[in-house]
Amino acid sequence: MEIQLSSELIELIPNLKLGVIEYKNIVVGASPQMLRGRLQLFQESIYFDLENKNVTDQPGIKEWRNVFKKIGKDPNRYRHSAEALFRRVQKQNYLSSVQSAIDINNFFSLQYQVPIGIYDRDLLQESVEIRVGMDGEEYIGLNGRTNSLSHLILSSDQNGPFGSPFVDSNRTPVTFNTRNALQIIYLRPSTDIENARKLTESLMNMFIQLHGGEASFRILGCQ
Repeated sequence: MEIQLSSELIELIPNLKLGVIEYKNIVVGASPQMLRGRLQLFQESIYFDLENKNVTDQPGIKEWRNVFKKIGKDPNRYRHSAEALFRRVQKQNYLSSVQSAIDINNFFSLQYQVPIGIYDRDLLQESVEIRVGMDGEEYIGLNGRTNSLSHLILSSDQNGPFGSPFVDSNRTPVTFNTRNALQIIYLRPSTDIENARKLTESLMNMFIQLHGGEASFRILGCQ
């Protein structure tokens, strides 16, 4: 699938790097006990680590708040998805298991401290552009609300925007029926290219271990 970064986004965030993974012939199901247990234990560990600390002091959380500022979005009003997860954990409002694809997304988002989106590839139309949202753009998100996309980083296909590091659209979610998927990792801009590849490949390998199928990955924005 053709995926590109807009020139405007590259100009605003020159060191932006995204891990992009394409999956084929996967099987999404209930998460195995191993994954459910790891997700629960990891959240408990984060909760204790955050005692007497601010979520916004976490390196990955801080970097993506700065990205939002640079593109003109107030990070105090629009918290990126990784920050939202950390704030839930800090309140001991732990994430429960949803299904295997979403659980892995949440696990690695907490581990890397970055937003991660995953989408049903068969619900997307060629080609995809990752760009800054324009005034008036919006979609109904997975949070059930109409979300303004103005001055947000977003992913858009020929049918319009479908994802962002804030909240994804309800148009292209991964479900138990998904067989092909696209995953976007909003890596920390400070991550060097070698580690960007390692982190992306690590997520890909764990995903394939659980879901079968085949996959390929690449890094966008490496300069």
